[in-house]
Amino acid sequence: MSMASDTEAAQPLHGKRIHFIGKMGGVTKREAQKIVRDLGGLPVARCDGTVDLIVVGGDELPLDDGNGLLGEDVRRAAGEGRLEIISETQLWQRLGLVEGEQFVRRLYTPAMLADLLDVSVATIRCWHRRGLIIPAREVHRLPYFDFQEVATARHLAQLLAAGASPQAIEKKLAQLSRFIPEIERPLAQLSVIVEGKQILLRLGEGLIEPGGQLRIDFEALEESLDGDARTADAEREPTVSLAEHLAEHSEYASPEEMVRAAMEFEDAGQLDAAVEMLRAALTAGGPRPELCFQLAELLYRMGDLAAARERYFMAIELDEDFVEARANLGCVLVETGELDLAIAAFQGTLAHHCEFPDVHYHLARTFDELGREGEAESHWQEFLRLAPDSPWADEARARLTPLG
Repeated sequence: MSMASDTEAAQPLHGKRIHFIGKMGGVTKREAQKIVRDLGGLPVARCDGTVDLIVVGGDELPLDDGNGLLGEDVRRAAGEGRLEIISETQLWQRLGLVEGEQFVRRLYTPAMLADLLDVSVATIRCWHRRGLIIPAREVHRLPYFDFQEVATARHLAQLLAAGASPQAIEKKLAQLSRFIPEIERPLAQLSVIVEGKQILLRLGEGLIEPGGQLRIDFEALEESLDGDARTADAEREPTVSLAEHLAEHSEYASPEEMVRAAMEFEDAGQLDAAVEMLRAALTAGGPRPELCFQLAELLYRMGDLAAARERYFMAIELDEDFVEARANLGCVLVETGELDLAIAAFQGTLAHHCEFPDVHYHLARTFDELGREGEAESHWQEFLRLAPDSPWADEARARLTPLG
């Protein structure tokens, strides 16, 4: 291999002048520029005729959205092949950084992602169960989401804030996937503009939408898809017994159908009904750790800490490696004032997954609450090592900063 080939392998951006525009999704612009330098490229501040590559940030709107990110001269140069325009994600994929967990790989647990987007952890779990967001990896049932999913989750959060239901989003995206079969996950794979309950998807120069309409109206969709269900919900008592449900809905013939029904009730905010359907599924199909965990989460949201505590215990008994159940059990024990038991639960979690950042965070806070600052400090440090970009990182840094 020649020296030039060696250099190209070690520095795939060698000699290339690269300009970043727009808001980055996975890293800050300064961090992206450092990656370019480390790989032999030269980040430039001005977009002129000497630029070889323009990278559009992952959180930016589509190139043809009228925001003026790219001038006509730049577009013409790209069309003539004098420079190249790619997305941030394409750059990381081209460099092999996404798969190799180098530089740009930032992983968020459900709790971190929820805090980052200012939504509930239950919402993140709902999106995960429905396949609207997909973890980069899972460790003992604990999902970790990378920066590519953060942009998707932000769009979902916008739609949720505007009042679009998860069912409406899911069904509309399924429609879009049928119209464009090569696109499995439109929110992740296409450029997206969210306006209220409406979602616009761009591919190349055109809008992609079912039925040839210019905009996708989630409000109209919900009225057409959920009108009958809303009427029934308005007439239904807030708490419905399991016997009534099974009598009225004979289609719930299998545990899997009961679980799906529980998800629908949860999405509709009918937590009592969701709890009863999960209990029915467990009765019909036998104990399963993931269903015990899901039931514990619902019971916790309803304020029944004692029942949630027991269901977390049951999930762990069925699967001792279920680290998120162990961690959540520790959090419940903190809330009930059983701090020594909480510490034992957190330490047991780390015995199964020593790099679970949330647990180091909760364990550090619990040790601090007990006045055991020395033991807390090592966990604050480990948390920062594992999750320096976490929404909770500032709290950890403040705790480790000497007073004076």
